[in-house]
Amino acid sequence: MANIKLLLADDHKIVRDGIKLMLEPQAGIDVVAEAQNGNEVLKNLEHQVVDLVVMDINMPDMDGITATKKIKEKHPNVKVLALTMSNDDLHIRQMIQAGASGYIMKSAGRNELKEAIETIMSGKHYFSDEATQSIMMDLVKGKGKSSAPDPIHITDRELEILELIIKEFTNQEIAEKLYISSRTVDAHRRNLLQKTGA
Repeated sequence: MANIKLLLADDHKIVRDGIKLMLEPQAGIDVVAEAQNGNEVLKNLEHQVVDLVVMDINMPDMDGITATKKIKEKHPNVKVLALTMSNDDLHIRQMIQAGASGYIMKSAGRNELKEAIETIMSGKHYFSDEATQSIMMDLVKGKGKSSAPDPIHITDRELEILELIIKEFTNQEIAEKLYISSRTVDAHRRNLLQKTGA
């Protein structure tokens, strides 16, 4: 299987260098390009084969949200993982609506970053505990109703999981508490994210 080709987009070189150092020991992942804003991302994609863009949100000239929309329009096969300091629910929603396949915090360790990349490249979505919790809190507060006028049907099991997410339980802790697998918890989390209109 060919290596996963990454493009790193962040306006701070020290952050890009740090991500590269985290990923260098990982077999099967190659950083093939870098960009410090959304315009540079799009220029790189015109001549560079890339599987996944690891995207910051707050960048000059063109931010990560706008860049993600344009990537999905022009290069629909290229996937986007948001890697950011912001756990603001609006940013999370905007990135998901723009077409990002995942959202994790810059505080994530090497293992979580690798897991996020591999999960996305397998065709699934990956959201950090912080990102999921922020969206679920948004749902509980009743925000965003105008963008989702239809009633949201949440199963009893999803409601149980939602309550535990809000209490800051991890996937593994939820799995142990409810006697289900962490994969099942992850599936329920993805369903909840879809049902919130994210």
